Amino acid sequence: MNLSDKAQKLAAVVTGGGSGLGAATARRLAGHGVKVAVLDVNLAAAKAVADDIGGVAISCNVTDDTATEAALAQARAAHGVERILVNCAGIAPGQRLIGREGPMPLADFRKAIEINLIGSFNMMRLSAFAMSSLEPLADDERGVIINTASIAAFEGQIGQAAYSASKGGVVGMTLPAARELAKFGIRVVTIAPGLMETPMLMNMPPQVTESLVASTLFPHRLGRPEEYAALVEHIITNSLINGETIRLDGAVRLAPK
Repeated sequence: MNLSDKAQKLAAVVTGGGSGLGAATARRLAGHGVKVAVLDVNLAAAKAVADDIGGVAISCNVTDDTATEAALAQARAAHGVERILVNCAGIAPGQRLIGREGPMPLADFRKAIEINLIGSFNMMRLSAFAMSSLEPLADDERGVIINTASIAAFEGQIGQAAYSASKGGVVGMTLPAARELAKFGIRVVTIAPGLMETPMLMNMPPQVTESLVASTLFPHRLGRPEEYAALVEHIITNSLINGETIRLDGAVRLAPK
């Protein structure tokens, strides 16, 4: 997909676009002239980004099918049907199976799955359906869907059982979704970020952040949201990337704790 072709009038939807990886992605796409709908549960944060890039801000809880349909309808009324969907909405809970007060509440596990996995699937199913009716572009491509997993999907740490399960599910649905949507010319790709400078990580105690940085291989630092956005751009423009999960982690491998 050619981002620089102004005649295409590309539209994109970015969930979790009010901060972190989503905000960086929204800004990068808008920099190429893409019309971006910034979806987030925090409407004020979404509006701040949208106002900055000339996009549209929409409040959206990705776990609510009715609300998500309404949010997508609003985005399409403003920009047309999206050819690009980037799912960045998510949470990173940390909780042991057996804590000081007993077993981990089942509701907490369910919340992680609901937001990270089911939320991504919900957006993907609705967006793919709309994309399938679009006229094909070069290479008979109609759209691209980029989901966000985590390296915790592969080597989750102690206290990350719920988070790892939710992100492992995102990885697991990548290839079958790509196989199913291939006949429509829709690609599905997942990015598995490592240790990134996002609000979820930066809100941790300094000593925790320092220990995580110490475990990196090269470069010896946290990843930047702009680097995630750069990979999103490359995936969009390189039509051969499909059905794959790409680690973006500087070769770090998480220790048990």
